[in-house]
Amino acid sequence: MIPPGFIQDLLARVDIVEVVGRHVELKKAGINHKGLCPFHGEKSPSFSVSPTRQTYHCFGCGVHGNAVGFLMEHGGVGFIDAVQDLAQQVGMQVPEDERSTEEIERAKLQKQRQTTLTEVLERASNHYRGQLKSSPRAIDYLKNRGLTGQIAAQFALGYAPEGWRALASAFPSYDDPLLTESGMVITQGDEGEDQKRYDRFRDRIMFPIRNVLGETIGFGGRVLDKGEPKYLNSPETPVFSKGRELYGLFEARPGLRQRGYALVVEGYMDVVALAQHGFANAVATLGTACTAEHVQKLFRFTDSVVFSFDGDAAGRRAAGRAMEAALPHATELRTVKFLFLPAEHDPDSYVRELGPEAFERCVLDAVPLSRQLLENAAEGSDLTSAEGRAQLLARARPQWQALPPGLLKRQLLGDLARKAQLPDQELLDLWQVGMAAGSPGAQRRESSHGADEIGDPRPVERSADSGAFRKPWKDRNGREWKGRGEIEGPRMPRRQPAAPADHALRMLLLSSAWWEHLSQEDHQLLHDLPGAHGELIAWLERYLARHGASPWVVLEAALAEDGLLELAQRLSGGMYAEDEPLLEVFETVIKQLWIAQLKDEASRLAQSNPDAAAMARYKQLQPLIRALDLALKTARLPT
Repeated sequence: MIPPGFIQDLLARVDIVEVVGRHVELKKAGINHKGLCPFHGEKSPSFSVSPTRQTYHCFGCGVHGNAVGFLMEHGGVGFIDAVQDLAQQVGMQVPEDERSTEEIERAKLQKQRQTTLTEVLERASNHYRGQLKSSPRAIDYLKNRGLTGQIAAQFALGYAPEGWRALASAFPSYDDPLLTESGMVITQGDEGEDQKRYDRFRDRIMFPIRNVLGETIGFGGRVLDKGEPKYLNSPETPVFSKGRELYGLFEARPGLRQRGYALVVEGYMDVVALAQHGFANAVATLGTACTAEHVQKLFRFTDSVVFSFDGDAAGRRAAGRAMEAALPHATELRTVKFLFLPAEHDPDSYVRELGPEAFERCVLDAVPLSRQLLENAAEGSDLTSAEGRAQLLARARPQWQALPPGLLKRQLLGDLARKAQLPDQELLDLWQVGMAAGSPGAQRRESSHGADEIGDPRPVERSADSGAFRKPWKDRNGREWKGRGEIEGPRMPRRQPAAPADHALRMLLLSSAWWEHLSQEDHQLLHDLPGAHGELIAWLERYLARHGASPWVVLEAALAEDGLLELAQRLSGGMYAEDEPLLEVFETVIKQLWIAQLKDEASRLAQSNPDAAAMARYKQLQPLIRALDLALKTARLPT
């Protein structure tokens, strides 16, 4: 872990104008510098860099941050890599981590090896691009697929000519072991005169596969005529893993910001054709089913993913696998949808034949994950019979359990219960009992935390109108059962935070991803909270910059390590409760904090014998306060 003090010293020494200026053409505009935003397409500059605040902000797409954040966003690198890059620029030494000398040396050697392999692959890519220019047959093939030279250049498309050793003209030594290790050359037989070496890709259109840094890490090759396999991919290498990489992600990053979602398709040509027709946000899996790592990587760049599949049986099966990969990452703050094209079309043919407007309508009509789960579970079942409804629940249960705790999971429970004609609580109890009976470990988890982290596992008495009356269990002497450590008498509600600042702190610690939904002004508002509240907000922002959003159990351990856990729990009123924080409630609390701050400022102005400027500011504050008060009356207030 890099000490926070080092990050502060580093940011104090770097010049963000110089850092951003290496990647964006900036022009002086008053005290700031302006340029075209590198994160979304625009013709008029709305990207501003402030040398006084040492921050950047785009008034078009809303991205903002400091020098470290710019390198992370623009280069697609991690926090540590961005810090090391900045430190090297200003001649600072990043504090050593806790790895042994041997581990550090191994990591350096591995990185050098990976760099060498990407250089080999980049050289091969340049060779294939040159071959494309001199092959009328390959050029005609791409033109017949509706691709322009501009889009071919954007994706660095190339051509692997016929011949067994065409790469020999691109490298000084065709016997270089790196050609085999990078997957470009296939070697057969033992070393010596009898060993055979030949190109893996021959007579194919070449699609370079690039990582988020833009480095070439592999290739996909497509035959020009009829032949098998139609697509051929690079093998697994130290720099390339099909289960982790996505074709087109490097090229799609501006499109993801512009359109607000990622479009996942199944073929390289689908990605390129969609980009040709204005859908620059498309990516493709590399001949494998979508994995959880694919989904996790996409959610680093966007909160919305649309999977596009053919409407045939194979497409439906692929959608099922994609849904399973997405379920552990689906929350109320993210959206996952499924688009099914007619069986005779793939995205490439659909957008070429029917146009981008028709494809846009398909995207708008995409099926939400919740409905897809319900339809999959109900497929082939007669829901008018008890047997059919039982089949529905049996299929849906493992998928529902794969969802993370939260509002989406609770909503789906209600939807499933209604389809099965059961009360919500009855279904929850049935699934909790099943989980507890399944294994002793599950039973222990249920008794201490609540089954599946939702609901209360203790026996309860419900009224007859709930549809499921059950008396509490009693022992042979007639005493009512109570859980271990349960207090006699009615359960007391959790103490609610006493003030909006307490409430805001609690919800941010429980849902730290919400920090990114706040504006810079909201961040400053929270930083300005007096005393321990502001101290904890500053701690949280430093933690998020280093590690990203984390669940409460992880934050709890980090707070304890820094000696702040007791303070956080005292100010927030306790972190363990049955209710889930709601984003709309959090937004209401932020409004309350703004009202309090603006009223305090207005009060101070009124008591200060104000001059003309202060009086103008006082008058400016009044409509702002009234507008926020009005918004609060229609908002859901915290209870």
